[in-house]
Amino acid sequence: MTDPWRSYKMPAPGERLREYTDPLPQPQGTEVLVRVGSSGVCHSDVHIWEGFFDLGNGRKAELGKNTPMPHTLGHEIAGEVVAVGPEARVARVGDRRVVYPWIGCGQCAACKSGNEHICTGMPRDLGVRAAGGFSTHVLVPHERYLVDAGEIPQQLACTYACSGLTAFSALKKALPGPLVIVGAGGVGLAAVRMAKEFHGIAAYVADIDPAKREAALQAGAAQAFDPREKQSVKDILSATGGGAAAAIDFVGAPSSTGFAMQVVHRGGKVVIVGLFGGALELSLPLLPLRALTLQGSYVGSLADLQELVTLARTKGAPQIPITERPLDAAQQSLDDLREGRVVGRVVLHP
Repeated sequence: MTDPWRSYKMPAPGERLREYTDPLPQPQGTEVLVRVGSSGVCHSDVHIWEGFFDLGNGRKAELGKNTPMPHTLGHEIAGEVVAVGPEARVARVGDRRVVYPWIGCGQCAACKSGNEHICTGMPRDLGVRAAGGFSTHVLVPHERYLVDAGEIPQQLACTYACSGLTAFSALKKALPGPLVIVGAGGVGLAAVRMAKEFHGIAAYVADIDPAKREAALQAGAAQAFDPREKQSVKDILSATGGGAAAAIDFVGAPSSTGFAMQVVHRGGKVVIVGLFGGALELSLPLLPLRALTLQGSYVGSLADLQELVTLARTKGAPQIPITERPLDAAQQSLDDLREGRVVGRVVLHP
C-alpha cells in the first residue's frame, strides 16, 4: 500500500484542525485497515474538540487526558477494507462496511456482557481515544467491529454508527406509548424517522428552530412545537391525552430536560441523550410523587448496531437530511454544528 494516510487532527483540545500526512500502518493480528468513504460529523466531535463537557455551575469534565495528541476525530465511519491482519478470518479486501466505533477494553464486566460502549476499564473508542474517521483511513482493532450495511448508501450508513445507533438505543428505552422528542437535530431527527418507520409511532417534537421543526414533520412527526412558547406544554399534554409515556431529550440542557419532565404523565420516563451541558435543579419530592424515571442513554452496543442495520436493510433505511462535504471542510463543519447551522448530518468524504 503506497497511499498516504491523510488526516485532519486537533493538535490539542480547542486548537483548529490541521492536515497531517503519515505512512499507512500494516494491520497486525486481528486488525483491519479501512479506507474511509464517509465520515459523519457529530455534536460529540464538537465537545471532544473543545476538550470538555459542561457539567454546570462552573464545573467541567476535561477530555483528552488519555488521548494522544494530535488526535483524529470522527466516529461515524463507513468504508472499504484495504488490508487485514494475519489473524483476521472473515474480513476480506474489498468488503464495504460500517465501523462500530465504541470499542472497550475487552476485559471489564461491561465489555464481557456485550456492552463495550459503557466500558468501565480503558475504552478505545475510535475518534474519541483512538484515531477516527476525519481521515483517509482508519485502523480497526478487530473484524467483529465491521457491520455489513448491504445496499444502504454509504453516506447514510456511516451515520448509523452514532446518530442512528444512539436514536435506536434511546427509543428502545422509551417505547411503547405516546412519545415526545425534544431536539430535532441529527440524532433527534433519526429518532423521529425510526419511531415512525420501525414502530409505527408518530412522535411529538419540540425544537426552537423552525427549520428543524419542519424537518421533523417531514420525517413523520405528529406535531412540532416551539418549547419557548408558554402554550406548548399545555398543547402537548392535550395532544397526548394528559402527557406522554416518555420523552427523549436529545439536547441535554437544563431547559430541554426541564421541558421533557413537564410533558410526561405520572409514572412517565425521561431519557436524556444530549450532551449540551449544564446542571439541572430538581424538586426531589416530585420524583416519587409523580413516579418519574430519569434515565441516561449513551450510544448503543454492537448488537444494537447489528439489529439496526438488519431492520434498515429489511424495512427500509430511515432517511435523514445529509450534507456532503470534502474532508478539508472538517473544521468548518465543526463550527457550523456548534453554531446550530446544520439540519440533519454533515458527512465528510476524503
